[in-house]
Amino acid sequence: MTILAARTMRGVVFDGAGPVLATVPLPELGEPRSALVRVRATGICGTDRAILLGEFPAVPGVVLGHESVGEVVATGEGTGRVRPGDRVVINPTYYCGECPECRTERARYCPHKDGRELGIDCPGTMAEFVTVDQRFLHPLPAGMSYRRAVLIEPLACVLANLEVAAPGWDDTVLVAGGGPIGMLAALVLAARGHRPWLAERDPVRVRLAAEVLPEVRVVHTATLDTERPDVVVDTTGVLLAEAVRVVAPGGTVVVMGEREAATATLGARSIATRGIRVAGAGPYPPRLFEVAVRLAETLPLERLITHEVPLSRMVEAFALLGIGGEGYRAGKVLLTPDGTA
Repeated sequence: MTILAARTMRGVVFDGAGPVLATVPLPELGEPRSALVRVRATGICGTDRAILLGEFPAVPGVVLGHESVGEVVATGEGTGRVRPGDRVVINPTYYCGECPECRTERARYCPHKDGRELGIDCPGTMAEFVTVDQRFLHPLPAGMSYRRAVLIEPLACVLANLEVAAPGWDDTVLVAGGGPIGMLAALVLAARGHRPWLAERDPVRVRLAAEVLPEVRVVHTATLDTERPDVVVDTTGVLLAEAVRVVAPGGTVVVMGEREAATATLGARSIATRGIRVAGAGPYPPRLFEVAVRLAETLPLERLITHEVPLSRMVEAFALLGIGGEGYRAGKVLLTPDGTA
């Protein structure tokens, strides 16, 4: 049976309470500029974890996943941006290209994302196949492995936030949180000549980060009270108040982690008198995704991957990240149709 003759596939579905491996319809090409991609690997993102913990909204019944790479197997009659056989990475951040925001270089804030966010309100990539508009498919550089390329999307997230942070060359930068995004942010900062250190409360993540990032100072601490950094990047989404308290006068705090119910109480006078800048980056713009593709050629992103798990054992994959398990026991975890990227 050919791929296009098949009618169903396996996918990890959010049933409103947790993940379920289900038989779901094979995606159809639909619009002329769409492409059918055979998924080779999908990274489990902090957003996926937050959905399953009830900390981020998603549509029940949706196939999860958005950090993905794969091979084009069929295309519509549209743009011709990709061809069958092309190895690609998916940009899951939709923009229409026609609204005022998109026409004024603010595509990251496009208001027409509803119903088009992979793994949140439209079918995602924790499956054997996915259909994507060709505009959001980027061919991989020759020789780049799927293991490295699957981290291009989180790299784009990191670049957007570090661009807003704008650390000076002699600034010290504290990355709060030692998950995959925190480790990736520290890796990029170190590669660009900055002096990052990584603060993490969980001893397992401290050990993993120290192993993965020998060039980065990793601190096991219950608080951020180590020394006064010039820049704090909070990848957890829950440490804003603490970050504002410890950052140096004239410093910058970037809120990177997204938690739907997270709140913080800040002293307005302290922020004003100490000259603290608090910022969020929002989604990455399209240009930074393209930058991430190029930077990935020289960054050892695959270092962050600790586990590759087949779809058939997806419960084990989520348990490694504390979903129905015993807390964090992994760095970046990949789901693949057959267990290898």
